[in-house]
Amino acid sequence: MTSTYDVLLERLQAAFDRVAPGADPVLRQSERGDYQANGVMSLAKQVGRPPRDVAEEIVGLVNLDEVATVEIAGPGFLNLTISPPFLNTQLRTLLGDARLGVAVASPAKNVVIDYSAPNVAKEMHVGHLRSTVIGDALARMNRFAGHHVIARNHVGDWGTPFGMLIEHLVDLGEDEAMASLSMGDLDSFYRAARTKFDADDAFKERSRARVVALQAGDGETRRLWSILVNESVAYFAEVYTKLDITLAPEDVVGESYYNDMLEDVVRDLDQAGLLVESDGALCVFPPGFTNRDNEPLPLIVQKRDEGFGYAATDLAAVRDRVRNLHADELLYVVGAPQGQHFEMIYAVARLAGWLPENVRCEHVAFGNVLGPDRKMFKTRSGETVKLIGLLDEATERAHAALEGRQSGLSEPEKLHLATQIARAAVKYADLSTERQRDYIFDLERMIAFEGDTGPYLQYAHARVRSIFRRLGTRWDSSAASFALEAPAERELALGLLAFPEAFELALAPLQPHRLCVYLFDLAQRFTSFYDACPVLSAEGALRDERLALCELTARALSLGLSLLGIEAPDQM
Repeated sequence: MTSTYDVLLERLQAAFDRVAPGADPVLRQSERGDYQANGVMSLAKQVGRPPRDVAEEIVGLVNLDEVATVEIAGPGFLNLTISPPFLNTQLRTLLGDARLGVAVASPAKNVVIDYSAPNVAKEMHVGHLRSTVIGDALARMNRFAGHHVIARNHVGDWGTPFGMLIEHLVDLGEDEAMASLSMGDLDSFYRAARTKFDADDAFKERSRARVVALQAGDGETRRLWSILVNESVAYFAEVYTKLDITLAPEDVVGESYYNDMLEDVVRDLDQAGLLVESDGALCVFPPGFTNRDNEPLPLIVQKRDEGFGYAATDLAAVRDRVRNLHADELLYVVGAPQGQHFEMIYAVARLAGWLPENVRCEHVAFGNVLGPDRKMFKTRSGETVKLIGLLDEATERAHAALEGRQSGLSEPEKLHLATQIARAAVKYADLSTERQRDYIFDLERMIAFEGDTGPYLQYAHARVRSIFRRLGTRWDSSAASFALEAPAERELALGLLAFPEAFELALAPLQPHRLCVYLFDLAQRFTSFYDACPVLSAEGALRDERLALCELTARALSLGLSLLGIEAPDQM
C-alpha cells in the first residue's frame, strides 16, 4: 500500500511543481490538523510573490479529492485533515499488510555496517554496548527495508600484544589456556600476560620475537594465534546470543584480514602522488584538516618504524568493501571521539578514487554510557563494567520484578520472560536516547514497567494481546470498517497510519531513537483509546472496528520493537 504520508506528499509536490519546479513541501503531523505542510514561504520567496497568494494558488491546484481537506493558516501554512472515507480505506488496507505500509526498497542497496568491534583476548564491556546495540538495530531496519546488509565485526586481532598473549598461552599449555578462555575469563588471561611482560625481560624478548614470527607467517605461531582468536570469537557469540544480537562468527572480519593489503595501500597512494614523508612517517594531508595551530593535519599511513596503524587498515577496509563487496553504503557505528579520524579516512579514500561519490559513507557516532555520578560507567572498584555481568544483573532484576506479579507463568516461563525484559530494558534505554548524546545507565529505571522504557512497551503489547485472549472466540478482521467517531479512535488510527513515516524518519538519518519516540507515542494513544472506548463490551460493527484498532496496535508495537532488536511477549 502507499502510505497516507506519501499520498499527501505526492499530491502536494505536484501542485508545488506547477507553481515553480524544484520547490519541495515539508509535511509533518500537527495539532492544527492531521498534517501541516510547510514550504510555501520559501516557494513564495523563490517566485517573488506574497506567501498567502502562493498558498491560495496551491490550494486551487492540489488534487486532494476524497483524500483530505486543506485550509490556509497564518502567512501560508497548509493544514490538512484526512477525510473519513480515505482513513477507512487506508486502515482496511493496513489490516492486510504484514509490513504495515512500509514499501520494499527498490532498488535494493548493499549496505555494509561496521559495528561492535571488541578486542581478541579481552572481555566485552559496557563500552561495546552502544556500538553493538545501535549497529544491530540499523542492520535490522535496513534488512526490513529490503536492503542487503553485510555486517562487519572488525575485531582487534592483530598487533604487538599478540606476542605476549601467544607466549603466555605457551607457558600455560594449550589445554589450560583454552579452558580459561572458554570460561569467558579473557581479562584475567590478558592481565596475567601483561603482568609477566612488564616484569620478566626474558618473557618480553620471547614476546617480541613471537610478534616477528606472527607477522612473517610462521605456521606454528599462526596456529597458536588462531586458538586465541577462535576462543574469543566463541565468547563474543555467547554475549551476542545473550543480548539477541544478529552478529554471527562469520561476520568477524578483523584487522588481520586486511594485513596483506596494507603494502598495496601504501604503494597505490604513492603512485597517486598523495603520500608525503613527515618525520620519517608516510602520511597523506587531506585538504581541510588542521591542528590547533592551523597547520595541515596528517593521516599517518605507515609509521617511521615501517609499521602500519589503524589508518592503513581502515583505508584497506574501505577499498575492499567498495571493490569486492560492491557497497552502496558504508556505515561505521563507532564512538563520537573517532569522528575526525573517520572523516580523514573518507577524504583520503575519495582522493585516491577508492570511494566514489555515489557511495554513502557515514560515521554513525554515539555518546558515552555514564554512571549515576554522570562519569564514565565503572564498577565501585573503578574497573570497566563487563557486558555479560550487566545483562545477568538486568535479568535478575527483571525476574525479581515478575515475582510480584500474578502472571500465572511457570518458573521456566518466568526466566525466559525475564531475559526478554532485561534485553528490552538495556537496548531501549540505549536506543531511545539520541545516539550522539551520553546517557545514564540506571537499571532500576530501565526495568520499570511505567514510563518511556522497553518493558513498558512490552507490557503495552501484552495488554493489547490480552484483549483477544479474553475475547474467547476467534475473530475475523475482514468485516471491520472504520467510522472513527470517537476522537480517541481517530487519534489512534492516525498514529497507526504513521508507521511508515516513522520508520523512514528513523532509518534515513540513522536515528533509531525516532522509532522509539513513535512507539512510545503509539502506546500512549492506545491507553487513551482504551480508557475512552470500551472494546469487548461494544457490539456489532463498533466492536469489530475497535478490535481491528487493537490488532493493528499490537502488530505495530511488535514490528517496531523487533526492528530495534526487542521481543514483544504476548503475556507478561
